[in-house]
Amino acid sequence: MHPKNNNRRNQPNNRRPQKRRCPDDARHAAARLIWLVLEENRTLDEVMASEESYAELSGVNRSFAAAIAKSTLRHLGHIDVLLNGALQKPLPETAFYVRAILRTGIAQYLADLAPAYAIIDRAVELAKSNKIAFGMAGLVNAILRKIVTKEQKPELGLEELLPAVWRSRYQSFYGKEITKLIANELLTHSPIDLTILDGDPVDIQSQFGGEILPNGSLRLASLPEGFTALEAWANGQVIVQNAAASIPAKLLGAKPSENILDMCAAPGGKTMQLAATGAKVTALDLNEDRLRLVAENLVRTKLNAKLICGSAQNKAGENCYDAILLDAPCSATGTLKSNLESLWIKSPFDLPKTIQNQEELMRTAAKALKKDGRLVYAVCSLEPEEADLAVAAAIDAGLRLDPIKAEEVSGLEIAIEARGTMRILPQYWSDRGGLDGFFIARFLKR
Repeated sequence: MHPKNNNRRNQPNNRRPQKRRCPDDARHAAARLIWLVLEENRTLDEVMASEESYAELSGVNRSFAAAIAKSTLRHLGHIDVLLNGALQKPLPETAFYVRAILRTGIAQYLADLAPAYAIIDRAVELAKSNKIAFGMAGLVNAILRKIVTKEQKPELGLEELLPAVWRSRYQSFYGKEITKLIANELLTHSPIDLTILDGDPVDIQSQFGGEILPNGSLRLASLPEGFTALEAWANGQVIVQNAAASIPAKLLGAKPSENILDMCAAPGGKTMQLAATGAKVTALDLNEDRLRLVAENLVRTKLNAKLICGSAQNKAGENCYDAILLDAPCSATGTLKSNLESLWIKSPFDLPKTIQNQEELMRTAAKALKKDGRLVYAVCSLEPEEADLAVAAAIDAGLRLDPIKAEEVSGLEIAIEARGTMRILPQYWSDRGGLDGFFIARFLKR
């Protein structure tokens, strides 16, 4: 028999390296979400769908992580003012996790999500649990103690909620007071709006609750539990759609048997509205995956439309349609309240390429219209260039403005500009929860 060999130095070690225990799964996931959104310029919805640390959460922890992440983006302008004021020198460019821990910690303080001692303790423990951030745990402790232990929250200007590059644009175009009103909308939660395609609005309201808005949308604080089993939803009588987004299709005035083109159709809300009128609707979109959403919405609402995937320039044709709805790809800065990260991950320097595409789509739409045809152009944007340059392109293409009338937009008469176009700002209907920002113009082809 051979003596037992007690020397293990040369034997393979089959143990897996021990994973560091996370001291707070919800706060760690929130920090990871903020890291990915702000450092990689990704949307919150996108990272929520892909980030493993968030996907592994459930119940209260998942809700808490989402609340922290959304509050961080909602208050981010103020958070960075406080953070920069407390730091003696900027954080290293690569201190992604530490920066996210600090931002989410300050967000918990500003949004009253947790007491100061819990914010500080959990943030420090998160830093200690990370091999890269470990050496900065003391800094995390010191910075948060400076900020979150104060009983009175600091008074900061509303306009500072907006990134400086966008804030200066809006102050130049809208003025300082309106810019403050736009920024203030970030501090309130986005409601849920339903567009009623069919049925008695009062009956549908009795199922969902909420308030019927002046434009006919049904506004809810949130969708009720088990809403998919409600009769109006199961029968396809309603769709989720911001009240402002429902207006362009209504202004097109589609009639039964008319040939209508929804030029950039996905995800399909406006297609459903047009199809519900009895018109012959063609839904065109460049993105095949997004066009599938239109197909799914058509199935649920039991409506019909012809779906075409491809570029408008190649597929729209000439002199084909009685009316066209062009809800053009845009900066989407008008959705800053429902997409809290939008202004932080986008740049005004991207606008020229977007505007060039809008002008080309406008020329394509003008060609595709029949004589005496109607075109409604819409963008969920606050940017003046995405309005004025598109209007100029339409006029150059032989269209003329068809002014929108006050009686067509009950409750939003304030949004009608002198030339008959509409500019909806986020603070309109603020007492009811606000709106997405939109620009809408209507044209005729003579």
